Amino acid sequence: MSDLAQHVELTFAPHGPLARAQAGYHPREPQLQLAQAVAQAIEDKTTLVAEAGTGVGKTFAYLVPVLLAGRRALVSTATKNLQDQLFSRDLPRLREALGQPAVVALLKGRGSYLCRHRMLQARHDALLPDPSAVRTLARIEQWAHATSTGDMGDIDGLDERSEVLGLVTSTRENCLGSECPEYQACHVMKARREAMAADIVVVNHHLFFADLALRDSGVAELLPSVEVAVFDEAHQMVEAGVQFLGRAIGSGQLLDLAHDLLSAGLQHAKGLAPWQDIATALDTTARELRLQLAGDFREVRTTLKQPWEDVASAGRLDPLLERCAERLLLAAEALAAHAGAAPDLGRLAERARELAMLAGRFQMPVAADKVRWLEISPHQVRLVESPLDIRAILTEQRANGARAWVFTSATLGDDEGLSWFSESCGLEEARKLRVGSPFDYARNARVYVPPRFPSPQAPEHPTQVGRAAAHCAAALGGRTFVLTTTLRALRIVAQALETELAALGRPLTVLVQGTMAKGSLLERFRSTPSVLVGSQSFWEGVDVPGDALQCVMIDKLPFPPPNDPLVEARVRQLKAQGRNAFEAYFVAEAAVALKQGAGRLIRTETDQGLLVICDTRLLSARYGRRLLAALPPMSTLDNGEQALGWLRSLQAPPAPARAADLTTPATSASDAA
Repeated sequence: MSDLAQHVELTFAPHGPLARAQAGYHPREPQLQLAQAVAQAIEDKTTLVAEAGTGVGKTFAYLVPVLLAGRRALVSTATKNLQDQLFSRDLPRLREALGQPAVVALLKGRGSYLCRHRMLQARHDALLPDPSAVRTLARIEQWAHATSTGDMGDIDGLDERSEVLGLVTSTRENCLGSECPEYQACHVMKARREAMAADIVVVNHHLFFADLALRDSGVAELLPSVEVAVFDEAHQMVEAGVQFLGRAIGSGQLLDLAHDLLSAGLQHAKGLAPWQDIATALDTTARELRLQLAGDFREVRTTLKQPWEDVASAGRLDPLLERCAERLLLAAEALAAHAGAAPDLGRLAERARELAMLAGRFQMPVAADKVRWLEISPHQVRLVESPLDIRAILTEQRANGARAWVFTSATLGDDEGLSWFSESCGLEEARKLRVGSPFDYARNARVYVPPRFPSPQAPEHPTQVGRAAAHCAAALGGRTFVLTTTLRALRIVAQALETELAALGRPLTVLVQGTMAKGSLLERFRSTPSVLVGSQSFWEGVDVPGDALQCVMIDKLPFPPPNDPLVEARVRQLKAQGRNAFEAYFVAEAAVALKQGAGRLIRTETDQGLLVICDTRLLSARYGRRLLAALPPMSTLDNGEQALGWLRSLQAPPAPARAADLTTPATSASDAA
């Protein structure tokens, strides 16, 4: 055993530093096993892919060996909130417990930091959208005098959807770099300098991939000096990588450029070029893209994706892109001609040229390892090109110098090789480790698949999900999550749930995703007897420990949408390789997503609860056994009466739910619950 491995073992021992620093600490064998594997990867500078079930304590399992090794490290996690938790809570606690004086830095994308130059511009810009924006800007200006980090997340209650945020933060396209008059006081540059001087730098996956693609946030300069790279919540890496390694051009970018061009032109070179005409031409191009490619936006309620073949074959795209490139190049020429008047004009010229090049790129054939589509949202239309996976970029980075790479999550696949994750990342040859949860699922949790439920494709299915959820919630007095696979189903389920609760005479609050901010919904759920109905954003990253949540209901198996262009391209790729696309992709994706959703139920050693999956394919289809085996080892229930009985045993409600017909006239409430 190496010195580092011995040190790790002593740290996690019953009377070690963690036990002395934390009341109630007790060793967990799976946590030590993971920590030892991380230590080995650090010592040998090899790659580890590790799945660690809920309750293992994987954060400390990788942070302890990283701190004890004393080597420069990059730690990446899924979201800015998890970044803040690592930086502000977990790392300080461990540094103190271990007596390790490591310097830790937090690095976010430039959009998270105040840009002082653009804030001053916004004050003098007559184009602020409304009086509310003026008040928000004034609040930001007051905060700007006191902040030392410039992190916009530190402003309490600031609406993340405010248009003002885009006016007071920078992008790669509009940043002036060393030519900026506020360069010495720049919060982005300060954060990068601190990161370059730190022992451990905490980033997020989006920043990591955006920087590898654009060389824009300091990670590309940082990575060569790092000896250990750890990726927590690694199951989200592929999605983040595909998103940020792709390229896009759309109406929103053209409108932003037109706004910035008009503002800078009038401020720095008024009368020297027809700025209003140039901006109007770009506005017109954006409108043409919207109208000719997407039609009437008023009917769009969510983001839609249209296959590239349908867009390109219509014959409208190339003429549109040609006009777009011409107008962008005219804008670039006008800006470049007066670039000496202000750095802003030169940077805008570069931005216009880059967009013109993108317009040209989308007129060329798409590469074999990429996929394109048209993306239509309520506010804009975009042409998107994306890689199918992140194999190439990770392989390239891992080949650049010897260092340890650690990828960990609670869900990385449903086989010993963790192939769902490792294949999409080019990590087939890495060491694999699976450590199970220390929780006693067989004793504390039950899973029930209603055998007489309607087919998932049946029109009445979401209504019956809502009715069944009402009976479960009535038995518990609330404390129920309903997770849906689509937003359409979410609305039907919620309405049926409210109707059935009224029929049962149970005055429980029904909280629905989209009616308020996610954090507010969860806070209300914890404090009020209620049922929460949520879709994709509630399947993971939601932690409601204890008795506040004791039933999770999933409407149907979370297969990827077959008509999504990215899904279609991956299926074509697998078929070209002679593989079974359904087993290798659809079932594997569903297994991981199902594990994530089920993971909301049991969050501590004493939690108890029921998981209900309203999809009879788990019982009838040949792949059902594989998906059930992917779940934590919960005890199974055979009928609805057992399910309701288990819920009532957790906490008997004041008025037990009465039997009612939940599915078909021949199906009882207990069968459907």
